[in-house]
Amino acid sequence: MRVLVGITGGVAAYKAAEVIRGLVEAGHEVRAVPTSNALRFIGAATLEALTHNSVHSELYDDVEEVRHIELAKWAELIIVAPATASFLARTASGLADDLLGNIILASTAPLVIAPAMHTEMWQNGATITNVETLKRRGILVIDPAVGRLTGADSGVGRLPDPEYIVQSALSKVVAKDFAGKKVLIVAGGTREAIDPVRFIGNRSSGKQGIALVEEAVARGASVQLVAANFAYYSPEVATKNVSSTDELVQALGDVGSDFDIVIMPAAVSDFRVSAPSSKKVKKSESGSQLILSLVENPDVISMLAKSVRSINPKAKVVGFAAETESGKELIELAKGKLTRKGLDLVVANEVSDSLAFDQDSNDVVLVTASGEIPISGPKRFIAKAIFDAISQ
Repeated sequence: MRVLVGITGGVAAYKAAEVIRGLVEAGHEVRAVPTSNALRFIGAATLEALTHNSVHSELYDDVEEVRHIELAKWAELIIVAPATASFLARTASGLADDLLGNIILASTAPLVIAPAMHTEMWQNGATITNVETLKRRGILVIDPAVGRLTGADSGVGRLPDPEYIVQSALSKVVAKDFAGKKVLIVAGGTREAIDPVRFIGNRSSGKQGIALVEEAVARGASVQLVAANFAYYSPEVATKNVSSTDELVQALGDVGSDFDIVIMPAAVSDFRVSAPSSKKVKKSESGSQLILSLVENPDVISMLAKSVRSINPKAKVVGFAAETESGKELIELAKGKLTRKGLDLVVANEVSDSLAFDQDSNDVVLVTASGEIPISGPKRFIAKAIFDAISQ
């Protein structure tokens, strides 16, 4: 998608960089249009480096290009973050006295505005009226957050988290093709206790799970997340936090099996310690070797596939195959998992040499009974490809 990010002259202008980064990492093409006052807070060079596009801020530069019309037609979505009280007033009144204002007036693209200002300015009657006017026109105005403001003051008026701005904006324009669908996403990596201090774990960060959650929400789904050892919060997502495989199994029992789609990027430990110590194991007690007795953990995704399909035989179940093999060997391992565990789709990825884990991008292969589709890019882009494959 082609996204134009407008930036107005507030202290929070520096956070526009994170909004842009989030959009680019999700696979979107971005162009930035700061106002002249915004450039007092954030440099054009920074915006050009993040967007990989030239930055324009003046209405009368390159007049022969008719820049405001060109950008208005180019944009498929416009986000203004941060938006000052002055910008809200001018936009509500239809004023177009700078490049950004002209683009907005000339564009038919959906408009999302994220205001940021001092509490008294946000609560002023004029601002309230302007926001109501914009909302009546179908413009999405994201209410500011509560928190630390300029100086020592705190209150409502803080720019919302950039990730939340990106998610909210994309949800306005993404097709709601999963509306009414209930999606369970199990993500992160489990940890099996050795003693109260140590554990057996893995390097799964939960990043692909978060990308899947955001894609599902954007496309209208109702989402239940079970998060193993990573933090995530969204008011739109029901979340259960777990640590061990036993806790994961318990949480899955709690959320039930009534889902249309199950996606499990979680790295679940294959084994756990049979008898974890209730006290920290001292080096002096274990000698030169620490011998652990391990027992096998349950096959969680196989259990999930059976329980969900007992209620909804048409439910789609997606698993992941994180392997150190590559090429044909990787594909064959994924095909084996597809058949053995009764899955509809396996996302195969090579994890040797620090690939995949805790990275923002990945190279994967979507493996189904009908073939393979290689996908490379940011994890949000991969999440989109997974949901596209599910919808077919």
